Amino acid sequence: VNIKNLETETIQNLKNSKAQNTLRAYQADFRDFTNFCSQNGFNEMPTNPKILSLYLTYLSSSSKYSTLKRRLASIGVLHKMKGHYIDTKHPIIVENLMGIKRKKGINQKGKKPLLINDLKQIINVIDEENSSEIKIARDRTIILLGFGGGFRRNELVSLDYEDLDFVNEGIKINIKKSKTDQFGEGSIKALPYFDNPHYCPVKSIQKWIKISKINQGAIFRKFHKGIKLSNIRLSDQSVALLIKYYFVKNKNLLCSLKNIPQTEHLQSSL
Repeated sequence: VNIKNLETETIQNLKNSKAQNTLRAYQADFRDFTNFCSQNGFNEMPTNPKILSLYLTYLSSSSKYSTLKRRLASIGVLHKMKGHYIDTKHPIIVENLMGIKRKKGINQKGKKPLLINDLKQIINVIDEENSSEIKIARDRTIILLGFGGGFRRNELVSLDYEDLDFVNEGIKINIKKSKTDQFGEGSIKALPYFDNPHYCPVKSIQKWIKISKINQGAIFRKFHKGIKLSNIRLSDQSVALLIKYYFVKNKNLLCSLKNIPQTEHLQSSL
């Protein structure tokens, strides 16, 4: 048995256990810790509980408590991936965090979610848009479906025609993989018909499919030269910009724009 090869394969398995976006977030956190260590003559890898505790104290003057917890987790995970061990539950770390928590408090100001009346205003703005019927149908479907199903942007743009199953009660949608489904097991989201058909995501996607004539592949696609539908799948960033565009078009919604949290969930995202 080649132990060196087993060690290499084990480290690779540890890396594969995390999604690429998650790994990038860990690495971004670790870069900040690396800068702290280089400025103060410490070794960042492997580190020790005392240095890590000093870093958390340093960070506490300008960061939220939740940020401290995330940075601590990131440093611990990356140490494991490199074959090092750091005791993130060491008393000097735990007690320090408790003191920081008591001093700072962890209550954070809540942000307003996008409410149903806001949704209706956005749809009304889209309906009044000086644009083609097909583009209006796409945009309102993206927003109604995203809000009604609580989809993340990447889930929404990943939808294919084959993922849709219309039933008597509404629609069942197959989610192949999402941020919360790291192993790709998939899940099903069901949406019923709404009482008001004008704001019903099921009715809207039925109309979109009819107008677009999509019968396979990506449901939400880009346009060429304004009105010609392409085969290119929309990106999640495109969805974010689309929603921001319609917020800006509505002065009432624009006033509350800064209060909408920028998360991955469509119903609260720009």
